[in-house]
Amino acid sequence: LNILVDTGSSNFAVAGVPDPDVTSYFNTKLSSTYKSQGIDVTVKYSQGSWAGVLGTDVITIPKGIYGSYTVNIATILESENFFLPGVKWHGILGLAYDALAKPSSSVETFFDSLVRQAKIPNIFSLQMCGAGLPVSGSGTNGGSLVLGGIEPSLYRGDIWYTPIKEEWYYQVEILRLEVGGQKLELDCREYNADKAIVDSGTTLLRLPQKVFSAVVQAIARTSLIQEFSSGFWTGSQLACWDKTERPWSLFPKLSIYLRDENSSRSFRISILPQLYIQPILGIGENLQCYRFGISSSMNALVIGATVMEGFYVIFDRAQRRVGFAVSPCAEVDGSPVSEIEGPFTTADVASNCVSSVSFHEPVLWIASYALMSLCGIILLVLIILLLIPPRCQHRYTDNDVVNDESSLVRHRWK
Repeated sequence: LNILVDTGSSNFAVAGVPDPDVTSYFNTKLSSTYKSQGIDVTVKYSQGSWAGVLGTDVITIPKGIYGSYTVNIATILESENFFLPGVKWHGILGLAYDALAKPSSSVETFFDSLVRQAKIPNIFSLQMCGAGLPVSGSGTNGGSLVLGGIEPSLYRGDIWYTPIKEEWYYQVEILRLEVGGQKLELDCREYNADKAIVDSGTTLLRLPQKVFSAVVQAIARTSLIQEFSSGFWTGSQLACWDKTERPWSLFPKLSIYLRDENSSRSFRISILPQLYIQPILGIGENLQCYRFGISSSMNALVIGATVMEGFYVIFDRAQRRVGFAVSPCAEVDGSPVSEIEGPFTTADVASNCVSSVSFHEPVLWIASYALMSLCGIILLVLIILLLIPPRCQHRYTDNDVVNDESSLVRHRWK
């Protein structure tokens, strides 16, 4: 089975029944080691959802980690907009913290099980390749997932680390954004509105609405294109050029500043337009069309595949930090399309750009508690007034929603 590696969720789940968009599935009846726990589980993403049953089975790792290990695995029995036409994966491997596991954090995650049983270091690293490649192709893009360590051949130069602010998603602190070397004049808290996370299961770089608008304006202002359709920026339209042209030279690079482990310093990761102006396959004979690899988000800044394809990313859970190093596969036409530079001083930014109030529950779920309390008060008043109490209907929101505004990778197979 081909599995989507997702650092923005925490359940390991695979197709458990045939599906029109799935070429293979896990038939638990043919496994002598599978044991059902009889626990229903549902996970909803902003795009797509699935429902299934939790169980356990024995897995082996093909290279490096020898032995057999028992892990929790959900078999997907029903889904909606999760398995998509043409996508060649059959499940999802959630590598975030147990705080996001469904139906509760008591479900031990795949990686926690591996660390405990195989006694490997509590660290994994991910190299996602595909820079400059068409994003709706049927072929595979290369890449590596290293469980338990760091592979020196997968990066160049130094690894720069930023602290994990909270252990649920891989939440980090972003200090500044620059477009074409010019910083956006925004309060640094805007970049961390709600949260800023590193999520391999999100296709694009997703920015809070205010940040997104500022970035689009800055790109449009500094690009060499005078007039550009607004539909391109919103994702509803493609931009096309003659196949002999390379439009990347028309656009500026984008830089994200992250706080260093030494809080008085920062470093920046930069992506060239080859990573966020993304070619699409199969549009016209003489034209090559591109999409915008950045989108707006309702509740998070999400460093997704658009950025991660430029870097080797280390999730060092043992030391509570995320590391970035330049990836050797982040090249287009022989030239690097990503950069890391630092250190820089943080004297000109706030000492803390992350809100001290962190909601692990969706806002609507919190609102439902308030409404329920209000309804209870009204009911009490009605009883006191000796009136027949009306039936109080509370509208609960689903606390199984993985609320990171992420979109599962629709056009790329990681």
